[in-house]
Amino acid sequence: MRYAICDMSYAKIIDGQALAEKIKDQIIKEIIRLNKGQTDCQHRPNLAIILVGDREDSKLYVGLKEKEAKKVGIDVHTYKCPENIREEEIISTIECLNSDKLIDGILVQLPLPPRFDTNKIIKTINPAKDVDCFHPENLKIILGSCHHRHILSPVFSAVLEMLSSINYQLKNKQVCLIANSDIFGKSLGKILECQGAKVKTIKASDKNLGKETSEADILITAVGKPKFIKKEMVKKEAVIIDIGITKTGKTIYGDADFSDIKDKVSYITPVPGGVGPLTIAMLFRNTLELYKNRK
Repeated sequence: MRYAICDMSYAKIIDGQALAEKIKDQIIKEIIRLNKGQTDCQHRPNLAIILVGDREDSKLYVGLKEKEAKKVGIDVHTYKCPENIREEEIISTIECLNSDKLIDGILVQLPLPPRFDTNKIIKTINPAKDVDCFHPENLKIILGSCHHRHILSPVFSAVLEMLSSINYQLKNKQVCLIANSDIFGKSLGKILECQGAKVKTIKASDKNLGKETSEADILITAVGKPKFIKKEMVKKEAVIIDIGITKTGKTIYGDADFSDIKDKVSYITPVPGGVGPLTIAMLFRNTLELYKNRK
């Protein structure tokens, strides 16, 4: 039996892979239930992924999604576009997918090459098929109220699932969220505030970064700077959720310098094997929910 928390002599590692397997098992059971009595397994959610360019990390993530989707019974349709594709062609592809009755969820693999208007492209996605939940209409729902039943961005759901797995109570806890994206930081911050947390969102370049991080009960980092978070930057017994990821050669690094801070914090997510696999599982759960909503 696999456990979500690995108890060690220092920090307890939150095993995102184990949590992901649990979520995927639930998805498999739900798809089997939907197909009970059917002979052709017709109830299969369909996810469209648009991949632009040749970023190695993006190709890696899409490959993992394709591989894991097969295991749970979700069909993935990947549209691989060259980096020199015109923005109008990407938008046209999305518009076709919006009207395609087979497709339940649409995902544009981010980041896009710099020359593209990411916001414009994301806004083209039908909000009802926006599996990543970054469309302005979906963000408006999330930011507008704590009492909604809308799906959340997979990475946001992964953060909540990890905290739940260690029975962590967010009420009145101080959270420091380091993020490059204002939309990302504001949205995740709102979700955590709805759970009762006190959230400060900050940029990695902020002159008061060390002070803010060292006062946080929970430190969430998503900046993509390898081994950026050091021991002196974290509070004793803090929880570290490392969303940042950087691939150098064949080695993958997180934002947190694990070896430096492992004996100071109470819980930490590893990279790889932490937020990444759980986010993919949450993506599949969103796809299933969008399928059920459409049907």
